[in-house]
Amino acid sequence: MLGLGAGCGLAPEKAAFLKESSGSPLEWTAQEGIQDGDSRKVPARQGIVWRNVILMTLLHFGALYSLTLIPKAQLLTLLWAYLCFLLTALGVTAGAHRLWSHRSYKAKLPLRIFLAAANSMAFQNDIFEWSRDHRVHHKYSETDADPHNAQRGFFFSHIGWLFVRKHRDVIEKGRKLDLTDLLADPVVRLQRKYYKTTVLLMCFAVPTLVPWYAWGESLWNSYFLAFILRYTISLNVTWLVNSAAHMYGNRPYDKHISPRENPFVTLGAIGEGFHNYHHTFPFDYSASEFGLKFNPTTWFIDFMSWLGLATDLKRVPKQMIQSRKERTGDGSA
Repeated sequence: MLGLGAGCGLAPEKAAFLKESSGSPLEWTAQEGIQDGDSRKVPARQGIVWRNVILMTLLHFGALYSLTLIPKAQLLTLLWAYLCFLLTALGVTAGAHRLWSHRSYKAKLPLRIFLAAANSMAFQNDIFEWSRDHRVHHKYSETDADPHNAQRGFFFSHIGWLFVRKHRDVIEKGRKLDLTDLLADPVVRLQRKYYKTTVLLMCFAVPTLVPWYAWGESLWNSYFLAFILRYTISLNVTWLVNSAAHMYGNRPYDKHISPRENPFVTLGAIGEGFHNYHHTFPFDYSASEFGLKFNPTTWFIDFMSWLGLATDLKRVPKQMIQSRKERTGDGSA
């Protein structure tokens, strides 16, 4: 997942928040190196990105320190941090993943704006980059063209892939993908253009300032609990989809692929741990055979559908699921 997830706000390849995207959509595409016929050479070696190593190390030490502040914080602050975590997760799961990467349902403008804002709170690269890398992950899963190839081990697929520059195959295969649907969405273009600003607002300012202003929490506690701890946990939950859900669990739908059904990841990633199913049927909006069962992201999309904001929810017929299980599954339930 981008894979769920595909990226992190500190990704090494031209993360949008490190530059101003002021050109046209086609210029953006060229800047990211995904145009056919791009003659630029791609380095064969994956050099270490020391900036990412240092920043991620500091972030995780900050998260460990944040744990010591939990007993000192107000209950409302802890609840607020958890709410921010849920919004962060939805920006990835319901937004960048199921909507924009897989087009498993359609969302009207108000919902797309909400999901784009939540995606900026997640700070895992903008929607365009996240979706592009996730499509590469699905098309070339467990090869060198997979940004977080699980064949290279747990550490690499979890966080190590962010510590090195992208493999040349990831970039070369990414150039060949059709991403016109993403560039045609004004919400995606706007979020990309103002990504740095929206991240500062949604990922840092709003989580930190609301507890301080609304109920008098200290800025210190607000910063470390609603920003540092919440952000670190949300990153690792996303990364577990790339690592644990590709290594541990059963494969009832296709035993010939690496992704697994992992209940632990399902609980942490609000429904994204049914990974063998998802890689077998990536167009299903529920990303699971079981619909609403242990799937908060599906609950959210169904609620948006009830409000009329989500339409054309795609599902796999049960007969097709059963046939696939009998044909390629490992025999587990």
